[in-house]
Amino acid sequence: MIGISPEKVVFIILQAREFDAKVASWDEDRSLDDAENEPESILEDFKKDEPPAELVEFIDALNIDEKEALVALAWVGRGTFAPDKYEEALQTARAEHVNKTRDYLLGTPLLSDYLSEGLSQMGYNVEELEEDLIRREPDWHR
Repeated sequence: MIGISPEKVVFIILQAREFDAKVASWDEDRSLDDAENEPESILEDFKKDEPPAELVEFIDALNIDEKEALVALAWVGRGTFAPDKYEEALQTARAEHVNKTRDYLLGTPLLSDYLSEGLSQMGYNVEELEEDLIRREPDWHR
């Protein structure tokens, strides 16, 4: 048991992939018409870019146990903790819970990869979970 629904984690993975997919910008002085003149500019990561509001709201709406489980899962996926040390990762997440979980997670490069790997390490079939979630209603989580 990981302390958070695997479906919720997969929803975060899918949302975070959009955020993680951006590449470093070559010009921080972007204008409003860049997306029209240079469509590929939407994939550039600018300092003032915000993560998707739906992702921010979703993470904020998680209860404290789910947030701590999410952090622990990311740590397992990153390799900070082995899967058999998940409880230790969870205890560490509880002990170090001083910052906003949302800010910590969304400031983590490759978040979607870490969460996906964490779920896999904990025995879940991420591809199957993603397919199931995509087939459902878009607002299954509300």
